[in-house]
Amino acid sequence: MDFKTYQKKALRTAVYPNIGSNYIYPTLGLVGEAGEVAEKIKKVIRDDKGKISKEVRLNLIKELGDVLWYIAILSYELKIPLDTIAKTNINKLHSRKARGKLGGSGDDR
Repeated sequence: MDFKTYQKKALRTAVYPNIGSNYIYPTLGLVGEAGEVAEKIKKVIRDDKGKISKEVRLNLIKELGDVLWYIAILSYELKIPLDTIAKTNINKLHSRKARGKLGGSGDDR
């Protein structure tokens, strides 16, 4: 599925106040869902010696899907097509790699 199609389908399931003018709600949702992914990974490290079981992998697919949903909704609220974000990110990373700047810190390295 392409990003444009995903974003349209995701928007059909959006239920929150002031859709179309509320970037705060999906921002908070994104942070919450990313935290859930981190919690699952943390527990794999703590409880399973870093081995991701089939069950955990399936749960991570669901949680990462929730992260993707919130990214799609937030990008809609910000009036930025999801595919624009994906293309911009890949271009940035390729540029950094070509310049030997993948490591380090700073947005504009």
